Amino acid sequence: METLNSTDTLADRVRRLLVDRPITAKRMFGRLSFMLSGNMLCCVSEKGLMVRVGAAAEAEALAMPHAAPCLGAGRPMAGFILVAPRGVVTDADLGGWLDQALRYVEELPPKEVKPTKRRTA
Repeated sequence: METLNSTDTLADRVRRLLVDRPITAKRMFGRLSFMLSGNMLCCVSEKGLMVRVGAAAEAEALAMPHAAPCLGAGRPMAGFILVAPRGVVTDADLGGWLDQALRYVEELPPKEVKPTKRRTA
């Protein structure tokens, strides 16, 4: 039985809450990331939800319960917050984090879609 903490369940909840947005899902860094206009919005993993809030909102976001700096290769990633699974148990909690990420990412310019790399045999 899946719990609210499983990555599949969290990904399904993110999809459901963003159903009215032109979001795409993409595997990045071994995790499932959600993109808006080619920009990363959030990423689900066994550690919780990584959300992109931007550098200006980082300090305020870090003051929220269950939030911590997001570490990439052992270094803090500016503008990204890691929310522990306990911080996204309810849809209201998850929706609040997604709203913060949307406020930032919607202001970013769209990225051009890069062609998919094909592997040759």
